[in-house]
Amino acid sequence: MAQVTEHGGGVWSIEVPIPDNPLGHTLVHVVETDSGPVLIDTGWDDPTSWDALTAGLAALSIPVTDIHGVLITHHHPDHHGLSGQVREASGAWLAMHAADTEIVKRARGSEPAAWLEYLHRKLTAAGAPEEHLAPLRAAGRTRTLPGLRPAVPDREIIPGDLLPLPGRRLRAVWTPGHTPGHVCLHLDEEHPANRPGNGRLFSGDHLLPGITPHIGLYEDPDDATVSGGPFPAAAGPGGPPPLSAPSERGDPLGDYLDSLERIGRLAPAEVLPAHQYAFTDAPARVRELLAHHEDRLRDLLALLARPFTLWQIAERMEWNRPWEQIPHGSRNIAVSEAEAHLRRLVKLGRVEALPGGDPVTYAAV
Repeated sequence: MAQVTEHGGGVWSIEVPIPDNPLGHTLVHVVETDSGPVLIDTGWDDPTSWDALTAGLAALSIPVTDIHGVLITHHHPDHHGLSGQVREASGAWLAMHAADTEIVKRARGSEPAAWLEYLHRKLTAAGAPEEHLAPLRAAGRTRTLPGLRPAVPDREIIPGDLLPLPGRRLRAVWTPGHTPGHVCLHLDEEHPANRPGNGRLFSGDHLLPGITPHIGLYEDPDDATVSGGPFPAAAGPGGPPPLSAPSERGDPLGDYLDSLERIGRLAPAEVLPAHQYAFTDAPARVRELLAHHEDRLRDLLALLARPFTLWQIAERMEWNRPWEQIPHGSRNIAVSEAEAHLRRLVKLGRVEALPGGDPVTYAAV
């Protein structure tokens, strides 16, 4: 049975499963418009997920062929994966923020092994041990990683503009951090249950009731600067030229924190996220997440009273389980998360890379 929830005012959500993933499912939202139904995200590209999506639409008496358009909060496969199949079945337009569309194009244009080689370079520079690097090299040699061929959107979501949905007032709010082009979608209409607050917010992965979203880095795998580490120190005499400085490599955690504050000020009456469940009191959840990251930054600064490589930092940070129990792929994500927090402290002038190390080490200033 398809799991469909009515949220009132011509809005529903459908639980679309994510195979073999502890998240369980993506909440794909259906919004009624005068031009036909519009989806917010689509779910993972898998036959089981497709069956759940189409069954949920059928329960609402909506053939998939009637879908008018798809608004994609961000490019991750549990949100964008089925977009191409929906477009093939219905002729619907696909819309995404330009920054994430560029990532989709880059993924389509890259050889699968290029991503593994890039990850190998990053983790080598971070100081990862040989036992962690070996599986990446083996996968790169056999080129067993499936190709990434997500659908390319044909429309751009422009933050601040009302989206072209007749009969609705839906506006995009740019909320980078989880991805560079992540958007929340603000339904600027009175809440159907007359709850106090400023309309409703489709929050994607930016604001979730019980999960702290991962902060993404999303550099170009063809960017040679990663071979010197995320924040390389200046080159010594006769060495290669200095690579990009920390402040030039972005601050995704800073972007995320700024985005959180923007959503807190918006103060929607209800949040309709892409995972878990709908909830109220967005400002309170924003305060919790801001405090969480403030605590992590403080703990990281204390840790860096002595020098550590990025890998050593990740090993020592607090996660939802001991480091020894974190699977190989999840350790890669943990290192990325550690780097996002490290970049924030570097930008604030609280941490610096120490010259001469290979791999690079970092310490509090």
